[in-house]
Amino acid sequence: MNSSIHFSRRRFLGSLPILAGRFPLLAAGPGKLFPGCQTNAWKIDRHDFSTFLSVIEQIKSFQFSGFETGFANVQEQFGNSAARRQIEALGLRFTGIHIFLPAYDPQTNIAPASIYQRVAEGGAGLGAERLILSGGPVAANGKLDDSALHRKTQAIMEAAKFAQSRGLHLAYHNETPESLNDGLELRALLHETDPSLVSFLLDAGHADQAGIHVPAFLREYSQRIVGMHLRDYRDGQQVPLGQGTFNLTGLAKTVEETGWSGWVISEEDYPSGFKPGSAAIKVARESIRQAFHV
Repeated sequence: MNSSIHFSRRRFLGSLPILAGRFPLLAAGPGKLFPGCQTNAWKIDRHDFSTFLSVIEQIKSFQFSGFETGFANVQEQFGNSAARRQIEALGLRFTGIHIFLPAYDPQTNIAPASIYQRVAEGGAGLGAERLILSGGPVAANGKLDDSALHRKTQAIMEAAKFAQSRGLHLAYHNETPESLNDGLELRALLHETDPSLVSFLLDAGHADQAGIHVPAFLREYSQRIVGMHLRDYRDGQQVPLGQGTFNLTGLAKTVEETGWSGWVISEEDYPSGFKPGSAAIKVARESIRQAFHV
């Protein structure tokens, strides 16, 4: 890792007052948790906005506080003020609009600027609080490509600056390849991005499957993490949260001990493409309630 751009602990700690101002959840008080839900548990017709609104109504019925969605589900409503009013009328916080692509810009390993700028503007217009980015890996065989890492971190920070100019915060979301080797690349992204610009949405399920001890990781990086995607696996297959081997109890204990504040988000996003809908979300919501008491 390039030590010349490595953030020191002193610099990181000095940034915390700035972080509290830019990321309100960090100033929400110890242990303030918000239950959220990703919409990708349901099949949504991207050309029929009523199907999206119906999903948000279902999420609300499970007593979640907010929702996150992929940009493709709402991009046809960008610039539509009536659509924003319909979303807001449902009374849930629009926690984030997520960009996940089958392939990324080969130079930056994130979405091209033309995409993230359009999504940030459109998402802000619909009331989203965050632009959430996924990306491609810059590590292979347990080694980081320092040049690719530098390009990727710089691109993430440029995206964060653009999002900020549109009133959004930026959170980076880890995929499984970035979580391998005890989070080699994920840790690099944490250390080499500016804490005042970039926060992280930790996919705890991906991290766990890659071998990261998630409670310890949260303890180490709690000030950078604004939310966690929660998912569960058994025998290599995803199952509803609470029915697999994910150490939800251990994570909840760490949350309590650290006083971490943020979003605990159900993500029933099955690799097979199966959409389990409300049946899986009902189970996941109860698991979140029992573990975190929210």
